[in-house]
Formats: sequence, structure tokens, C-alpha cells
Amino acid sequence: MTDILTHKENGVLTISFNRPEKKNAITAAMYQAMADALREAETDAAVRAILITGKPEIFTAGNDLEDFMKNAGSLANPDSIPPVYQFMQALNDSGKPVIAAVSGAAVGIGTTLLMHCDLIYLADNAKLSMPFTQLGLCPEFASSMVFQQIVGYQRAAEKLMLGEPFTAQEAFEMGFVNKVLPLEELVPYAKQIAAKLVALPAASIRTTKRLMKGIQPQAIVTKMAEENQHFAAMLNAPEAREAFMAFFQKRKPDFSQFN
Repeated sequence: MTDILTHKENGVLTISFNRPEKKNAITAAMYQAMADALREAETDAAVRAILITGKPEIFTAGNDLEDFMKNAGSLANPDSIPPVYQFMQALNDSGKPVIAAVSGAAVGIGTTLLMHCDLIYLADNAKLSMPFTQLGLCPEFASSMVFQQIVGYQRAAEKLMLGEPFTAQEAFEMGFVNKVLPLEELVPYAKQIAAKLVALPAASIRTTKRLMKGIQPQAIVTKMAEENQHFAAMLNAPEAREAFMAFFQKRKPDFSQFN
């Protein structure tokens, strides 16, 4: 079974997480597949909009921690571009409209990636979270900058510092997402929006997106690099080792020993 499904139809490229037995946890190979799909779409005139989605019960549980730790060394290697970085760069660089349709949990990068989409629709069962501090880590892929630009400093501080889950309705009230829908209506509605975008002049859509983004894409690249430097260093710190050990041992981490 392919863990990432891609499907092109009527001008829309749909990228779907398809690893339900592992709660759609993302491996390096899955990041690479998505990065390749986005880069191909950028030069494919037949693709006029992109839709990212998961399963009705879950969007993604975030990184597959075993796979992530196995490949963690590449994050600190300045001579390599890890697949996760390739994916987020491709998402940030996309000149075509990107829609996210999210149901169930969107953990960690499952929420971070939404900040780099243009339109976000949630099912009423969606629950978002960025539990980086709970893992002894810091925000990733410019989320420390982009999230507060969207929802304001205090709300961003609450979600990024505490790392606690928040509901679809709360995400909507913060202005983070466009609409909350009943689960059965989510994907059909997102496809309707994609079809509307496809029917509009492609050059107009691309120019509008570029004008709205302004200098932000380069600022995001700079912030990504800054966060990645801190993230990679913190992966090797005692707090993260305690958090990951506790996760695998199915216990609550104890951070009281660290200053």
C-alpha cells in the first residue's frame, strides 16, 4: 500500500496521507513523495490547484518518531536537505493555490504545514496541536513567525508554549482556518472550492497569491533555517532525550531535573 496517494483530475492534484494503520505518521519517504509531487505540480500546466488531505478519522499524527530519530542526524548536516525540509520548502514555494482539508488529529507538522496553505477547511472532529515544548523542542518551519501573524501573539504563545490540542471551532474563532464543516461534507466542499479555483484564470490566481505573499516566502525561508538550527541542537539535549524515552516507555516525562 502506498503511504502517500497522488491523484490528478480536472486540474486538481490531490495529495493524501494513506497510512492509517500508523495514524498517518509521516516518514522520510513520505515527505520525499510529497516534495516530489509538489515540485512536479509547479511545472505542470495541467495542475491549477492542489488539495492536501488525510483520512476521515485522522489527518496525521505528525512525524513517525522511530523513523524521525533514525534520520535526525541529517537535520544538523548543512550539506544535506532532508526530505521534510524539501517538502516544506516546496509547499512554501508553490505558486499555485494549496487547499487543506483536515479531519481528525493534526499533530505537530500536521498543524505546521497548514500555515503554508492558502485555504484551510476543517471537519468538526478535527483537533490541532503543536506539542514541541512537550518534547523538549521548539517550533518548526517558521511557525513561530507565521502562526502569530495569523492569530496574534498571545494566542500563538498559548498554543506554541503549552503545546495543548485545540478544537476546530477554536481554530476558526482564532482566524486560523476558513470554515468548519460536518465530517461528511469536508472533502466534497474542499473539492468544490478547488474546482472554483481551477475555473478562474490561472495567471490571475498565481499573481494574486504572489502579491499577497509579498516578501514573505524569503522571510519564511530565513526563519525556517533559524528554527531548524535550534531544533536540531535541541534534539540532542537532555530534555528531548527524556521526552522521547518517556514516549517509547509509555510514561510521563520528568523535566524537573533540568534548568
